[in-house]
Amino acid sequence: MRSFFSLSALSLGALVVLGPAIASAHDSPVVLFKRTGAGFSHRRVVNSRRADLTKRSASDASELAALELVNSTIANKTNLVAASAGADPAGALAGSNTTSTSNSTTLGFPDLGFKMPSTVPSSLDGWWTNASEYAFMGFSYEVTACQSASELKKDFLNIRNKFNGRYVRLYGTCDTKGFYDTVVEAAWEATLGVHALIWFGFDGGNQWETRRDTLFADLKSNPKAKFVTRLVQMGSEPLFDSVLSVPALAAQVTAAKKTLAPLGIPVTVSDMVYGFTKDGGSEAVLQAIDQISIHELPFFSTKATTGGAAWPLVESDIEWAMGQKALKGKKILLDENGWPSVTGSGVSANSKQAVASIAGENAYYDLLDSQCSYFKKTNNGIGWFAHIYSDDMEPEYGIYDDSGKMKFAFKPKTSC
Repeated sequence: MRSFFSLSALSLGALVVLGPAIASAHDSPVVLFKRTGAGFSHRRVVNSRRADLTKRSASDASELAALELVNSTIANKTNLVAASAGADPAGALAGSNTTSTSNSTTLGFPDLGFKMPSTVPSSLDGWWTNASEYAFMGFSYEVTACQSASELKKDFLNIRNKFNGRYVRLYGTCDTKGFYDTVVEAAWEATLGVHALIWFGFDGGNQWETRRDTLFADLKSNPKAKFVTRLVQMGSEPLFDSVLSVPALAAQVTAAKKTLAPLGIPVTVSDMVYGFTKDGGSEAVLQAIDQISIHELPFFSTKATTGGAAWPLVESDIEWAMGQKALKGKKILLDENGWPSVTGSGVSANSKQAVASIAGENAYYDLLDSQCSYFKKTNNGIGWFAHIYSDDMEPEYGIYDDSGKMKFAFKPKTSC
């Protein structure tokens, strides 16, 4: 989806007819698939709301101190209760952050209950979880505001401790020198894995090459980076936006895999099924990527009705991915995934029956929760992210509104 900054087809702009949705599971081949301009317009406008972060973090330092005090108190009480019951306190508190190096042999990063070591390990051996990862994984988190270290830490701790998030998927870009190091430190402190992003932008040019090189340099130089960076996204909807040809994008993925192989970091492309299938398909890209990250935005389907009735649209995209020989044995994720709470200049339906509302957004996530067993058993586990953390980042899609209040109760399942 395009965020305020227009990271997907959700951004600002007029409706555009993209052409036949050749293999989009959302629509039949004879239906024209339309989506608002962000994903395909030549210019995107940064949401002015994004500049006013004080609504959500007017006093980062005091809020963070309070959050850490609460976390510490909960952890201490939980450990006492567990000890009195003869249980191992290590597994008593999902997401507790300590400096102990003692972990159950069944836990790996970033499993709930995993404890970060007091020092950086010497090797990745045994570091990453071996568990089947499915159901709720975490949030898309937009970084165009170049959040401060304290704000990142506060939000990441909240994602981990309030929502049992295991990952954060970066969205947009911050070109401030050293920003990814700040992300890495916040993720380390919060026990969160990171899906990093090479952002191509929407106005052409080759700035993405500098972002790529900077990210790769950071991943190599920061000793903690490879321990929290689970994945690198080679673009967010680069196929949908036609920023590179299919052969050129596949070549970039292949080169990135070679560069990152010593760090054990896989590479994906994050896009809609429509993006992967338009203009004759993207077989070379599907072959090159280590796994597929699908943008699941069923509101824009010509068949959309309500968030709670969107399962056939979601399932058909998953079935498309599972039917691709080039993706056989590869992980499937729904990473830019959600339902809008309101229509606006950047969110316009392609179905007269499609309803954007807070109740619909809530119902969509409840729907995904109700399919937990499906996500568990399908393709060795399929995980989904909530797009997006806050309306500050992309109006209409946040779990939090732009005043910092939750729009509805959000307690997603991480297992079943």
